[in-house]
Amino acid sequence: MLTHQHIWTALDQLAEHYSLSPSALAKKAGLDSTTFNKSKRTSLDGRLRWPSTESIAKALEATGATLDDFLRLVAKQGAAPRQTMPLIGFAQAGSGGFFDDGGFPAGTGWDEIVFPNVADEHAYALEIAGESMLPVYRDGDIIIVSPTASVRRGDRVVVRTTEGEVLAKELRRQTSKLIELRSLNPAHEDRILPVESIATMGRIIWSSQ
Repeated sequence: MLTHQHIWTALDQLAEHYSLSPSALAKKAGLDSTTFNKSKRTSLDGRLRWPSTESIAKALEATGATLDDFLRLVAKQGAAPRQTMPLIGFAQAGSGGFFDDGGFPAGTGWDEIVFPNVADEHAYALEIAGESMLPVYRDGDIIIVSPTASVRRGDRVVVRTTEGEVLAKELRRQTSKLIELRSLNPAHEDRILPVESIATMGRIIWSSQ
């Protein structure tokens, strides 16, 4: 989506790339020197002013930049911020040393993936292995788990037990004593676990399907 801010920032970056100020870029393009000034980007009554197609075309001609160059600058403004996120195989998640007592990723045995920013800085990724979670998750799928997200009935969750078992299931019901989990694969049984046997439970917030 093109926004007013994206277009103007791209023009600013175009000028900077050629060691020009917005005013100098406008003059070089044969336009009024104030055409690209920040004071001209919003009217007195608060309405947004957009650069004209003609002014952008003249700026590109003056600098020698192509339309593709300019569009890349625009796209750069709209790109989602990205973060590095820890990744391990699903089977490894039950091993010791990968999580701290709060259920947050810890230790040094993690791989990493680059992923758009999520609200939970402790989120981590698991790679599905095997067919036990078909048809919802397939071998090789990546799921993102948020250990701090609130969990409600019907959410898909990753549960780690105090015995080191790791389960990806749907939360069917939770009481003060029991957690009922529905299997994602009808060939596997549902589970009912006492609350004291649960080490951590995180909500699955994304999958690579």
